[in-house]
Amino acid sequence: MTEPVLKVKNLKKYFSIKKSFIDTLKGTPQKIVHAVDGINFEIYPQQVFALVGESGCGKSTTGKLIVKLLEPTDGKIYLRGQDVTDIKTKEEVLEYRRKVQMIFQDPFSSLNPRFRIFDVLEEPLLIHGIGETKAEREELIYKALEMVKIIPPEDYIGRNPHMLSGGQRQRVAIARALILNPTFIVADEPVSMLDVSIRAEILELMKDLKEKMGVTYLYITHDLSTARYFADYIAVMYLGRIVEMGPAKVVIDNPIHPYTRALLAAVPEPIPERRNIIKEIPIKGEVPSAANIPPGCRFHPRCLYAEKGLCDTKYPQLVEYEHNHWAECHLIGKY
Repeated sequence: MTEPVLKVKNLKKYFSIKKSFIDTLKGTPQKIVHAVDGINFEIYPQQVFALVGESGCGKSTTGKLIVKLLEPTDGKIYLRGQDVTDIKTKEEVLEYRRKVQMIFQDPFSSLNPRFRIFDVLEEPLLIHGIGETKAEREELIYKALEMVKIIPPEDYIGRNPHMLSGGQRQRVAIARALILNPTFIVADEPVSMLDVSIRAEILELMKDLKEKMGVTYLYITHDLSTARYFADYIAVMYLGRIVEMGPAKVVIDNPIHPYTRALLAAVPEPIPERRNIIKEIPIKGEVPSAANIPPGCRFHPRCLYAEKGLCDTKYPQLVEYEHNHWAECHLIGKY
């Protein structure tokens, strides 16, 4: 059986909210934000695993935990079977960062505005000691730019990020992530800041690079339409938990959690034959605060199918509804 490239087990991240002076005097209990609250998944070689959900559901926090920008409160992270949860030394972190890279949402703020494009791409090479001479590093930089279709590279290496278009900046950000030849990339909403006209180009580029370089992606997005196009496997997050998970085609064509159905109903469907597959499922109210998690099922305050005495009191478990298709709901098959 193929070993997963990345595995997370019962991963949690909690943040304490600083109490005000008045709250301290009153003895108000400390509030905790349950950003990520016990999630489990595995990502296999050259797979695109999409983490989907509304803003504030914990998907970006999950990505930052995986690249070690945040330390988990509890749980384990494994890279190719090795426990990397508690790596601390500079050498261990450097080795890990060479294998696991991140593409950020905003290509402008993630690139140093004072750096030329050459400097942006040379910096990771210098940090990791790759390329003994400037000529060797220059060759690697030219190859990286050519890979992401910034052609000819010599026309761009002397420019600053503000001199490029949004799509070109994101291509440079992708080149920076790939120049270290990583095995795993966390792509945090890599196309959400770009014009609709070039989103498909960037996703197609990332697909091609996956095939050429054998890279594996965690693709974080709120947009199910791009997840349908780009991902092999989809996990839907809500308030720090994964509520549905399965192969992309299965989750898109046969969603079984009310939240997933509501998300899909909000996506415009261009194919008339498919418009009756997912009927609109309205959901009530706003996402509750992660510092004030509802009892029972987290989705029950907004769910039209919630049963009193069950959904509002008993916590559901993530169960396998059909082969490799998981959902966290008490009422699977009843609606």
